[in-house]
Amino acid sequence: MISWWNQFEFVFPWLLPLLVLPPLIWYWRFRKQDNQEVSLRLPSTKSISGLGSWRSTLRPFLPLLRVAALSALIIALARPRLDLSEESVTAEGIDIVLTLDLSTSMGATDFAPNRLEVAKQVARNFVSQREFDRIGLVVYAGEAYTKSPLTVDKEIIDRFIAELQMGEITDGTAIGTGLATAVNRLKDSETASKIIILLTDGENNAGYHSPELAAELAKEFGIRVYTIGVGSGQETLMPSSPLGGGRYTFKPTRGTVDDKLLAYIAETTNGRYFRARDTEELESIYDYIDELEKTEIETTVFKRYEEQFGRFLLIGLGLLLFETVLRYTVLKTVP
Repeated sequence: MISWWNQFEFVFPWLLPLLVLPPLIWYWRFRKQDNQEVSLRLPSTKSISGLGSWRSTLRPFLPLLRVAALSALIIALARPRLDLSEESVTAEGIDIVLTLDLSTSMGATDFAPNRLEVAKQVARNFVSQREFDRIGLVVYAGEAYTKSPLTVDKEIIDRFIAELQMGEITDGTAIGTGLATAVNRLKDSETASKIIILLTDGENNAGYHSPELAAELAKEFGIRVYTIGVGSGQETLMPSSPLGGGRYTFKPTRGTVDDKLLAYIAETTNGRYFRARDTEELESIYDYIDELEKTEIETTVFKRYEEQFGRFLLIGLGLLLFETVLRYTVLKTVP
């Protein structure tokens, strides 16, 4: 009901103040009639007892039908209608490939509970905000593979990110191979805007693609790369040897990030390099990228109305006819 009322509007709302006239006229006639009444003195009321009837009871309310009829006609003149506007949204989406490092160093505890879990959660939040974009997922360590091709199904991407674990791939940090794999996912895309978000916490030490060559390929295909280096830069506990069942031994280590290489990749592809030393910085980086890469949305509103004046016109005319019939038939008075 509230939604229906919010769609209700009048073409000529300046006529609505006229609604005060019918009740005012009725009140004025009622007072005038009351002043004109005469009294008749009778020695006893026994002679007229029992003369009251349902007609005499209803007759005083007869003018109210005319008030209601005139009010309905005034509303009809104001031309009420329902706004049934329809909105058509056309979105020019962006193709995005998230490229995440799964090397064992991502288990470092300088991010609570560790770097990988924080990176996964922040990436999932980012995906949930990209309503109209296609998103793919590439993961890498000593090798790289496509976890998910480009898709608009955000639930699938969210599930794949949530399932990521260290140890899925041969250990190492193949930044060049991870970037080349992501480029391969985007190179045939016809979307105007194509981006890669590459996250790592180390230095390129594995793989069969040079990071510099992968950056040149991204540039050639018009792909912008945002690189993110994670790690506090302080000594922290880092996984060293696997114990099986997803468990590791830890040792104090001061990890290093190749800032120079990541900055080169970003600069070559017209992107940007970010350094995240804690969870808050990583969240703000993804928020910043989200603001930079806004999806173009074109909204067209089609106006459609449903006229309601005919309904009120029929109600008003019906009440007038009903009042006239009652006045000259069952509620007729003798002068």
